[in-house]
Amino acid sequence: MTSIVDIDGERAMVIFDPETRTFRGEFINLNGGADFYADSLPSLLTEGRNSLATFLEVCAENGIDPKRPTDAPIR
Repeated sequence: MTSIVDIDGERAMVIFDPETRTFRGEFINLNGGADFYADSLPSLLTEGRNSLATFLEVCAENGIDPKRPTDAPIR
């Protein structure tokens, strides 16, 4: 099952793996990989915030636009 959650204004796709009992999230409108994992929803949101903050910081340090161009396909 796939769900979309909002984390600090960015949408992320979240799936649950019943075999490992873990959640995996990935931001869908960013130009690079900013994924995150956790074993509970509260932890997933925390990990998502941390992942997003790190991604945005690296983009800012390198002068990179963090947003995916509007005409780029979603992975």
